[in-house]
Amino acid sequence: MSLRPRHVRTKLGELNCHVVDALPEGATPELVVVLSHGLGAPGTDLVALAPELMTAAPRLASSVRFVFPEAPLTMEHLGMGGGRMWFEIPMEYLMGQKRDWAQYSQAVPAGMPAARRALMSTVAALQVPLNRVVLGGFSQGAMMSTDVALRLEECPAGLCLLSGAMVARDEWTAKARARPSLPVFQGHGRQDPLLPFQEAERLRDLLTGAGMPVEFLPFDGGHTLISEELEQLAAFLVKRLDGR
Repeated sequence: MSLRPRHVRTKLGELNCHVVDALPEGATPELVVVLSHGLGAPGTDLVALAPELMTAAPRLASSVRFVFPEAPLTMEHLGMGGGRMWFEIPMEYLMGQKRDWAQYSQAVPAGMPAARRALMSTVAALQVPLNRVVLGGFSQGAMMSTDVALRLEECPAGLCLLSGAMVARDEWTAKARARPSLPVFQGHGRQDPLLPFQEAERLRDLLTGAGMPVEFLPFDGGHTLISEELEQLAAFLVKRLDGR
């Protein structure tokens, strides 16, 4: 399938975003998929996923608009001029000197509330009903997407977690109980050196414990995306189009 998707950089709410679709000119998308990048990545990091997902499931090309927000914080002060982050991670975690994620996951990270407001403003600027919005992301972007999905006034159409982990444990546990019908796709590498696989399992257990239907894909690999994961993600999005 030959795709020529449009790619526009624009501001939606408080955030600069990359918007990609292959819809007919003037068409309204049946579904809007908002995918947030991870810590240290540029705003364009996940943009290439749009044509890959459209190729894996051609129906997405005629029905879905993809939005890739740029995290609000720069990492220039850390020597990463093109890198951005949603909220700061303690330096000892970034440097690998300390990674007690079980402890870290208990609290709301400093800076997350401001990032949450920014991402919520982007969702509001989409001007489509929340039941036609899928939230998702990679790594820190998955954390942000989970946080927002649990706090929106209405349940979104779905949540896609790519190599994510739990933070704000008590708040998420309480709010997840109000989202038992939220469909979730979650993929994570068993050899992930940054966000250990057991952290993905803990997040999965929190979500399933609240009653959410979670499609969980463990794979042999590290902090990355694999083709099987993208194929299953594409199938998950098709099901969201069908309301299943």
